[in-house]
Amino acid sequence: MSADQQRPIGSGFGAKSTAAEVIRGTDLTGRNWIVTGGYSGIGIETVRALVSAGAAVTVPARSPEKARDALADLSGAVEIADTDLADLASVRRFADAYLASGRPLHGLINNAGVMACPLARIGNDWEYQFAVCHLGHFELARRLETSLKKANGARVVALSSIAHARSGIQWDDPHFRSHPYDKWVAYGQAKTADALFALGLNRRWGADGVRAFSVHPGGILTPLQRHLPDEEMVALGWKNPDGTIPAAVQASFKSPQAGAATSIWCATSPQLDALGGVYCEDCDVAQLATADSPRWSHVRSWACDDAAAERLWDLSIEMIEGAGV
Repeated sequence: MSADQQRPIGSGFGAKSTAAEVIRGTDLTGRNWIVTGGYSGIGIETVRALVSAGAAVTVPARSPEKARDALADLSGAVEIADTDLADLASVRRFADAYLASGRPLHGLINNAGVMACPLARIGNDWEYQFAVCHLGHFELARRLETSLKKANGARVVALSSIAHARSGIQWDDPHFRSHPYDKWVAYGQAKTADALFALGLNRRWGADGVRAFSVHPGGILTPLQRHLPDEEMVALGWKNPDGTIPAAVQASFKSPQAGAATSIWCATSPQLDALGGVYCEDCDVAQLATADSPRWSHVRSWACDDAAAERLWDLSIEMIEGAGV
């Protein structure tokens, strides 16, 4: 069903629209939002847009002091909570404290992530990118289910990426225990998992008013690239050998403000009231990829497959509950 919905709807926005433009005229007064990673890159621009519309925003942060410094000018509207997505006990403490506050949660934006890092393992011998990008956010949302349903119309946004085109879920070895580790395959798998998570959540909680969407924010130079040495970014064409940015990259990459726009559109636009579970890019629903699709856009079939979403949901619960972490 999800793949059938993967077609642009003509939102009126585009690749270079900014979060401020998308949210203009929206009133979020009295509404509560959580944005993971909301203190750098596109995350901070997402928080700024929500606050500009009147929302109260909570930012779970692995580095609370860094978050406080980055968000100092928004201190009256933003709450910062010490939380590490790589530590499920930390995720649960944060979620349980939020539940105890009794607040409805009108939106959860799973923005934090890690990209193409060296092999690292956390939890029950889990591969780091899959664990942080997917499992940490999966457990966060699952723990916040009551607060989301209490809002009577919540939105959940999962930050995926066109990198999902590199790999579906490696069902036989998702944690690279028996196969050689490839950081880009691992990242692609994690981003596919984010898309399937949104689809699975929407299938389960949509009847309770919780809509979920996955987002490719576009190419943006942010701290997400921190694990990539300059020589690799040169090889990828993202930088010149002298460290400057090629003109073609400057033309095609987005600013952080534009990078946050699709998240904000998915989080707030009434144009999506009748949809859910879809993968979006450039402030619109993405087209289902064909053999002629460019490598930098459109959603691949394995990231919008209902059966795969169900399988991943069950596998994720099995991993978490079976690990005893």
